[in-house]
Amino acid sequence: MPVLNRAAKALKHPVFQTVARVADQLGLETYVIGGYVRDALLERGNAKDIDFVAVGSGIELAKAVAQNLPNRPKVQIFKNYGTAMLQTQGMTLEFVGARKESYAHESRNPSVSPGSLVDDQNRRDFTINALALSCNLDNFGRLLDPFDGLTHLDQKLLITPLDPDTTFSDDPLRMLRAVRFASQLKFVIEEKTLAAIKRNAARLSIISKERIVDEVHKILASPIPSIGLSLMHQTGLMAEVFPELMALQGIEEKEGQTHKDNFWHTLEVVDNMAQYSDDLWLRWAALLHDIGKAPTKRFDQKAGWTFHGHEFVGSKMVYKLFKRLKMPLNEKMKFVQKMVAMSSRPIVIAQEVTDSAVRRLLFDAGEDLESLMTLCEADITTKNPKRFRRYHENFKRVREKVVEVEQRDHVRNFQPPISGEEIMKTFGLSPSREIGLIKEAIKEAILEGEISNDYDQAKSFMLEKAAKLGLKPLV
Repeated sequence: MPVLNRAAKALKHPVFQTVARVADQLGLETYVIGGYVRDALLERGNAKDIDFVAVGSGIELAKAVAQNLPNRPKVQIFKNYGTAMLQTQGMTLEFVGARKESYAHESRNPSVSPGSLVDDQNRRDFTINALALSCNLDNFGRLLDPFDGLTHLDQKLLITPLDPDTTFSDDPLRMLRAVRFASQLKFVIEEKTLAAIKRNAARLSIISKERIVDEVHKILASPIPSIGLSLMHQTGLMAEVFPELMALQGIEEKEGQTHKDNFWHTLEVVDNMAQYSDDLWLRWAALLHDIGKAPTKRFDQKAGWTFHGHEFVGSKMVYKLFKRLKMPLNEKMKFVQKMVAMSSRPIVIAQEVTDSAVRRLLFDAGEDLESLMTLCEADITTKNPKRFRRYHENFKRVREKVVEVEQRDHVRNFQPPISGEEIMKTFGLSPSREIGLIKEAIKEAILEGEISNDYDQAKSFMLEKAAKLGLKPLV
């Protein structure tokens, strides 16, 4: 579709006519700018976030637009930034006055003053995000492209409007945004722009962890996350954000024995996961599943390279990493920890699929078993077709055994047939160590298959175990 037709289609929704009419009434030169224009010209879905820039007060424009919309939406005003936002018909509209910016070297917070549209386009991160469509009635839909962003869209290139060193030094988050756009859009970062990111990577340290993580989320959520992750590595941004992953890089040889490069293996696992699941936290688990291998790497003359206990160590590192990046230490973090801690369990079980091992897997993984199995399948990165097929067949056997054992033994989300209260009542005990010992013995007997997961067998076992502890029932 020709560009003019795409531009016209981008402003087809009635909300743009409302904005145009109100902007004319207020005498405000107004434009749609940024990601909405870019994605419309790329014919990339229906974006719901729309940025308007007014040469004048964006806040006054937002208030007036809200009064002319059917639902009269509430306007959120952010005076410090000179912006206003409202939501209507499933869309988020943000209004800002055109501005020019200047930066102090030690801060990413700019000094802002009113400016022209050209000033506003100059401060944009990339030429493809400086494209603007007029939103005034006399030239409605006219495309303004001062930096040849349209050509760069066609060439799939990411280029800064002004000198890239200035652009990235002023706001270092733009470096991660370049990586994110390359990953989301499958664009290439232009050579001079890429070189500037390498020179300015250390400037990322002045950016808040929350904003960095937001960009990492978007990289991980992209169709092929390794595009962005590889660029982070290439530019030095990876070392700034994830030193734990950088520690996995490289292949070491001793006495003719080597190990795989666990960094590049990790990126393959994340890409595999992206094919299997859109779950962001499962992709985080894929990214971090091997981080414990660097601190646990050892060479043994008989066994060769070993990484004993890397899952346990890695799960502890997940907490520290989340805390350092100021990510929520909530159930999502605990889920990633659990996946990392258990990441080798199905692999070990696949070598000898026993009932007791599967029962324990069901017990420990609970409702997260399917996620764990998906992570383990994503972890298969061998290029040997026979090994690839064998590993997947092994996991198929594990899945079949899981279904069989669960149908028979009902171990998932296991609840003991005998409660602690019943043990106390039976033997006339108050809370004590003996109750815990009996409960644990019943659980172990069920998981080992010594008794079935039912009340009668558990009660008989309880009486036997209690007798060995010198306990007698009251009746």
